[in-house]
Amino acid sequence: MCQVMINVPNEVLFDTHMDIDGATEFARKMVALGYYTQNNVSIGYCSEIAGMTEEEFMIFLGQNKIDVFKFDSKEELMRDISNA
Repeated sequence: MCQVMINVPNEVLFDTHMDIDGATEFARKMVALGYYTQNNVSIGYCSEIAGMTEEEFMIFLGQNKIDVFKFDSKEELMRDISNA
């Protein structure tokens, strides 16, 4: 597993009322969100990055108005429904 390190100015932590653990949790969630929305990484991997269960990550996606179901067309959705 790869580890990424970022520098967050102390002033940002002060302004956001976050401690290091809160900033770490926030960064993990935002990185996972970016991987999911911009790079089509799976919910499983993104939930691992975020330090959440898959169910928790799916709820997190919903809280951020991100749809879990991705269809390129109405026809693809209809095919998926008929195969269910």
